Amino acid sequence: MPELPEVETVRKTLKRLVVGKTIADVTVKLPRIIQHPDDVELFRQQLIGCTITDVQRRGKFLKIICPPWVLVSHLRMEGKYRLAEETDPLEKHTHVIFQFTDGTQLRYHDVRQFGTMHLFTLGEEEQRKPLNKLGPEPLSDSFTLEWFQTTLAQRKAKVKVVLLNQEYLVGLGNIYVDESLFGAGIHPERTAASLTEEEVERLYHSIKKTLTEAVELGGSSVRSYLNGEGEMGMFQLKIQVYGRKGEPCGRCGSPIERIVVGGRGTHICRVCQR
Repeated sequence: MPELPEVETVRKTLKRLVVGKTIADVTVKLPRIIQHPDDVELFRQQLIGCTITDVQRRGKFLKIICPPWVLVSHLRMEGKYRLAEETDPLEKHTHVIFQFTDGTQLRYHDVRQFGTMHLFTLGEEEQRKPLNKLGPEPLSDSFTLEWFQTTLAQRKAKVKVVLLNQEYLVGLGNIYVDESLFGAGIHPERTAASLTEEEVERLYHSIKKTLTEAVELGGSSVRSYLNGEGEMGMFQLKIQVYGRKGEPCGRCGSPIERIVVGGRGTHICRVCQR
């Protein structure tokens, strides 16, 4: 599933490609992707004639601003957006097509069909599901060390489970939680409340450093992720533990192990993360 760095990269790409374009028509081939409104024809009619003015991000969600509406889109496992000419062959698993007045199309492609779209009146989206219960952005000023220390001190769950919970902190998934915990030298099965102030501070800075570098490198193309122009991310070349079972740790040389934490495959170095 695309995490914060991948979604941020898609956001930047889409903003460059579609801002200023006016929607002439919308084709929905898989109605269940449209979660709100319930009426797919109403979804279509509301968007026709609207001009995209911005593309924003909230956690792992894209916010395509087309006043008076905002389209909240989650890519889930393998959702992708691509700008195409209307004469380009239609790829299999293309489920939603936004036709622009200039002859181009924004196509939403999703092999797993788990992606979702919600259309809200601009300004109400943060008070409605799925955005209304999201925690702070880890690369924003709202993510402070003091807040992080207080939040973790109140959680008896395993620290990896807490970090994956989008109600506490948004944008982190399996890749960047594993990498952040390794960077801080913290075992993922430690309870959040058991971490010392020094450990929390190390983890805080490790999360920011990991995500910042991943955004700069366009995210991680570990599986099928590509940005809106079909380009791979490059952070996978920097990954220390995730997906590296059996390979030597870059710090101590011990083999990377794979365990299961909270039902999620998890990669650790037992020497560096005691």
